[in-house]
Amino acid sequence: MKKKIALITGITGQDGSYLAELLLKKNYIVHGLIRKSSSFNTKRIDHLYIDPHNKTNFFLHYGDLTDSNSIYNIIQKIKPNEVYNLGAQSHVGVSFENPEFTSEVSGIGTLRILEAIRFLKMKNVKFYQASTSELFGETYGKSIFNEKSKFHPKSPYGVAKLYAYWITSVYRESYGIFACNGILFNHESPRRGETFVTRKITRFLTKKKLGSKETLYLGNLNAKRDWGHAKDYTEMQWRILQQKKPSDYVIATGKAYSVREFINIASKYLKMKVFWKGKGLDEIGYIKKNGKKEIIIRIDENYFRPNEVDYLRGNADRAFKDLKFKPKFSFTDLVKDMLDSDMIEAKKEIKK
Repeated sequence: MKKKIALITGITGQDGSYLAELLLKKNYIVHGLIRKSSSFNTKRIDHLYIDPHNKTNFFLHYGDLTDSNSIYNIIQKIKPNEVYNLGAQSHVGVSFENPEFTSEVSGIGTLRILEAIRFLKMKNVKFYQASTSELFGETYGKSIFNEKSKFHPKSPYGVAKLYAYWITSVYRESYGIFACNGILFNHESPRRGETFVTRKITRFLTKKKLGSKETLYLGNLNAKRDWGHAKDYTEMQWRILQQKKPSDYVIATGKAYSVREFINIASKYLKMKVFWKGKGLDEIGYIKKNGKKEIIIRIDENYFRPNEVDYLRGNADRAFKDLKFKPKFSFTDLVKDMLDSDMIEAKKEIKK
């Protein structure tokens, strides 16, 4: 049986690396798009890479979502059966500082891929667009969002992703392309970027447990998110493209936890309870050590978004039914997995 060929943009990221692992286990030939850089940014996929002079099912190509020619040439060359567009400028806070770049990569980048598929008349290719819960933005109280919920993004990142969502839908309806959106709520893992709040917390707490004197500065502790594990969500991304007909799905756990609750669960697991005192910008988090109070968390207004989204929670019942899959990791499992991994890294740093 001929092996399926997949192209993954954003392959060096959290989702891309997990998806590459999954597809290779399913005997796919996997091609990844990476940007040319003076330094390597392939840590998450180094364990998968084999010199192409040897027999391998894993290949990397230089290209960029801002460059139509590179996208066209790669798709024409490898003739993929499935394309997973996971590449993006994915940090919401950064999108306020770099809105134009965010729009070019996270929005127009999707159009460039779809145009290549259309122009090359690749009628049998299946296209997956990684969308986001940031499409919903405005929470309307404590709404639970599904595929029929109203979109109201509140960041340049959300707006760029909304364009990508609709252009995917338009190309599906206009040109008959098997194109799907996966509206993924927050999903984390030990491979999450270190600038994202969950990873900042787990890295900080593990180092603090080992004696670090650092202080963690955070923004909105009350923001609630529907947090799942990236391993679960990448499997559902694959399952979306295995359906008989293209469709869009919300991927979520259905439960929301605040940043503060994330910290409380993480600190409890490490047996170093965090106590809270004060309100607003004056709030602090502290631990008791040798009978003394040690302040370890402070609030920094610079970490608040210009336009905050306080609550995001999804309803993935339709996805669970159609895709025949439910998350294997609970929220607590996720937090523990991240802490266990970061503890190993923290111990390595101490030995250096």
